Amino acid sequence: MLQLSTSGWYLHRLTVAAIKDIPEIPESISFCKALQVADFSGNPLTRLPESFPELQNLTCLSVNDISLQSLPENIGKLERLPEEISGLTSLTDLIISQNLLETVPDGIGKLKKLSILKLDQNRLTELPEAVGDCENLTELVLTENRLLTLPKSIGKLKKLSNLNADRNKLVSLPKEIGGCCNLTVFCVRDNRLTRIPAEVSQAMELHVLDVAGNRLRHLPLSLTTLKLKALWLSDNQSQPLLTFQTDTDRTTGEKILTCVLLPQLPSEPICQENLPRCGALESLVSDVPEDAWNGRTVHRVSAIRFLEDEKDEDESETRTLQRRATPHPGELKNMKKTVENLRNDMNAAKGLDSNKNEVNHAPDRVTTSV
Repeated sequence: MLQLSTSGWYLHRLTVAAIKDIPEIPESISFCKALQVADFSGNPLTRLPESFPELQNLTCLSVNDISLQSLPENIGKLERLPEEISGLTSLTDLIISQNLLETVPDGIGKLKKLSILKLDQNRLTELPEAVGDCENLTELVLTENRLLTLPKSIGKLKKLSNLNADRNKLVSLPKEIGGCCNLTVFCVRDNRLTRIPAEVSQAMELHVLDVAGNRLRHLPLSLTTLKLKALWLSDNQSQPLLTFQTDTDRTTGEKILTCVLLPQLPSEPICQENLPRCGALESLVSDVPEDAWNGRTVHRVSAIRFLEDEKDEDESETRTLQRRATPHPGELKNMKKTVENLRNDMNAAKGLDSNKNEVNHAPDRVTTSV
């Protein structure tokens, strides 16, 4: 058993790699306030002591060839990766999730055997072009960072099958993404994308595409060449695939795909007491206050104006046929029930008023004689 006490206060270097039979590091290691280098390699350790983070002067920790099952909660988080990581040429899995990384060194490209790279929940604003040199990469997880775009070199990752970049700040995707010929799952949920490059259809093995929570106005027509099993456009989408219609982008003239969930709008909480998303049925509920309607939905209005055959009494009033955003089918069911109840109540009220008028306001009989 490794014994440490207050006498370890002045210890600068602790090497027990040659002992090979130390099963546990004592909590008293915290007395080694001046410790800078610690090598526990090759020992049957499964954990580090909870007091380990108190070693404020520790600069080098070697725990090679051991089976650590957990790290102390307060051991800290990585802020950078050393360029020397390029020397780990036999590394196959690199998982650096939940740290404070802002960059990844170019040396990552030297890891030719790297298969799994997980960098989720960091502070990355960009990936180096060198990541495209990780020729054996099959899984790349970039969830919850601050990425604005992906490097063009990503198209060189011919073996990549799973790419997840959910919850970043992506404003564009490189057209080179189509070069990932074995990509099967591509997730870019909750970003700021306004378009998906048509070249994504070159990834012929793509089966799952998740683009929910973005700002897409339409999808490229080229997606119809893929054998997609799931295409997610919304959090509340009831089916993995939807029926699309072809249309023409008025600004570019290109053929596009659109459906009831496009163009996308930022998701907002839905209030069941009123009908903020019931644009198509608004005319049936005349007594709903104007300020109860969702502002974003109300403003998504296109008006079709007709030539007037005759002038209205109010010369300034222009008659229009308005088309509002179509609600999701699941929402229509609830809205239909609500509207029918309101309409029945109004009809009942009108019936009472009509009967009352017939009794109280019947015209007097007029008799004339010649």
